[in-house]
Amino acid sequence: MRFTKLHGAGNDFIVIDARDIERDWSKLAAQICDRHVGAGADGLLLLDESTPADLRMRLYNADGSEAELSGNGMRCFVKYAADRGLVRLQDGALTVETLAGIVTAQATLQDGHVSSVRVAMGRPRFAPQEIPVAVEADPPLLDVALDVDGAQLSVACVSMGNPHAVQFIDSPVSDYPLSTIGPQVERHPLFPKRVNFEVARVLARDRIEARTWERGVGETLACGTGACAVLVAARLRDLVDNCVELREPGGTLELEWDGEGEVYLTGPVAEVYEGEWPDQNLEPRTQNR
Repeated sequence: MRFTKLHGAGNDFIVIDARDIERDWSKLAAQICDRHVGAGADGLLLLDESTPADLRMRLYNADGSEAELSGNGMRCFVKYAADRGLVRLQDGALTVETLAGIVTAQATLQDGHVSSVRVAMGRPRFAPQEIPVAVEADPPLLDVALDVDGAQLSVACVSMGNPHAVQFIDSPVSDYPLSTIGPQVERHPLFPKRVNFEVARVLARDRIEARTWERGVGETLACGTGACAVLVAARLRDLVDNCVELREPGGTLELEWDGEGEVYLTGPVAEVYEGEWPDQNLEPRTQNR
């Protein structure tokens, strides 16, 4: 089975054209994403046909769980599809069906290949049941108290098609014990579907630094939906302006939000390599799905 590895600001994905095959994708994701005995990636992206959009993208985390959306993954998906001629861009744009809804992306080409992508990430959601988070409070939820091993955290909760909890700190994010706190926040009882956890520091009205512990993955070098959640939380606190440069360990993303409409994410994307995954158990896709 052919696969391609790509990354967006260090957030890496395996992409497979799954239009003609069917299998246990959850099991495959855990195998192929393993960084010791697999190809190694933060997630598995599947390209499929779509009726309401140009293409359909399915996303499986490295632990095999299916996720709703990834901003960095979307950029990788767009480059994979466009560079191989699997979709016809309309003035550089295409639509992609996801579990979080239909997403529009705008590709920038260099020498005939996609070099960066601007993604309309949708409107943030703030109601507790939409995130979801098990609290009774009026949105937006900017100061949700979490008890983590006796330590008290205050997080802003927002959905970008998937759940996020954002903690702002005053010290460098590189010093934060994310590997210890992250998994505890991810599985905190307040989050019935688990949660992605971001720790962020505002550097200026147009600059933020952040790190992310991703649900079902662990710490990643970048997180697109997480970056959007950080911007939204910071904007609602009046800590930043509408356009922000967000620095993550894997690179820099550009974010835009006017406080009302969709959040826009722009960032680089690159292909790493193509490969062949040894698998004798692929089954032809049936016509009735």
